[in-house]
Amino acid sequence: MVDSALAAAGAALGLTAAKTVYAGNPTNEDTSKIPSYNTEMEYRRCGKTNMMMSAVCLGGHWKRVDKVLPNKAGGQGWLGWGSGDPEFDKNRYDVVSRCIDRGINYIDACWSNEVIAYSKALRGRRDRMYLAYSWGHTEVRYPEWRTFEKLKQGFQQGLKEAGQEYVDLWRITCLEESSQHDEATIEELIKALDWAKKSGLARFTGISSHDRPHIKQLIEKYPQQLEVICTPYTANTKVVTDDSGLWATMKKHDVGWFGIKPFASNSLFKGDSSPGNPHEEEDNRLARLAIRYILCNPAITAPIPGLITVEQVDNMALAVAERRELDGQERADLKRAMDRAWANLPSQYQWLKDWEYV
Repeated sequence: MVDSALAAAGAALGLTAAKTVYAGNPTNEDTSKIPSYNTEMEYRRCGKTNMMMSAVCLGGHWKRVDKVLPNKAGGQGWLGWGSGDPEFDKNRYDVVSRCIDRGINYIDACWSNEVIAYSKALRGRRDRMYLAYSWGHTEVRYPEWRTFEKLKQGFQQGLKEAGQEYVDLWRITCLEESSQHDEATIEELIKALDWAKKSGLARFTGISSHDRPHIKQLIEKYPQQLEVICTPYTANTKVVTDDSGLWATMKKHDVGWFGIKPFASNSLFKGDSSPGNPHEEEDNRLARLAIRYILCNPAITAPIPGLITVEQVDNMALAVAERRELDGQERADLKRAMDRAWANLPSQYQWLKDWEYV
């Protein structure tokens, strides 16, 4: 059974949402331990970690940052930006500051330059944000880093380079099709996650993968180590509400769930994200519709869009505050936009279409 009204699907199965502290906190939950708590933000329990996360969080990528910062000579891709450039560092500091002001309390950093940039932006206020860590090029995506000893070495080196004594979440970045990893690699990965948590260097552990059937198998086999999973989740994603779906496995094992690519790698938008572009207002509206749609799934901890301006942070906070359920016109508008996004998906992101159902 597939139900695109995600919250209704949960009710139909008798499933309730994970503990949630809504804006204004009418449930009178203790908010003193929620980093950067803001009465205008909603917070969701991140599975069995029991961390209370803002309902929208900050993804590590800064795609299109060149649209708000001057290009370097000759231009460069978004991955070329990193800590050490004063304008870039200020941009990341300002975005993180606005997140804190708005009650957004989690950063998902998944590559070395992201970990370093956000560690720098958090100096002096590390306690205001949860920080997730993945140092992708010293993890299992690369054959030379597929043993426990190498994973341990890479993790310790990364923490030292970023100036971090610990991270809130170490989520190892697997191959997109994680089923390509053999069982020996998975066992080494699990051993490394166990070690990191027992040593106190990572409070919680998990993985990222785009391989839905394999994620389900891994959670069922290693529920203690896979406390949090990072997967694609777009405004075209719908829930399979029987036991065959990933959604049911996430609920059963109380797994925290972060969704990447909520805007289909910006294919949802007509504009280029530059301030004042002709499509800015409509693109902001579509971004809010997408976030509201995704948050109708009670199993999702949070979507994690990459944000390049303080105005985009404000827009995400507004999406959380707006009425959750989309009306008929809003659903039609979002469907048209996602149909266009699917038609315009770059070749390297066609795999997003595999995440229509979870």
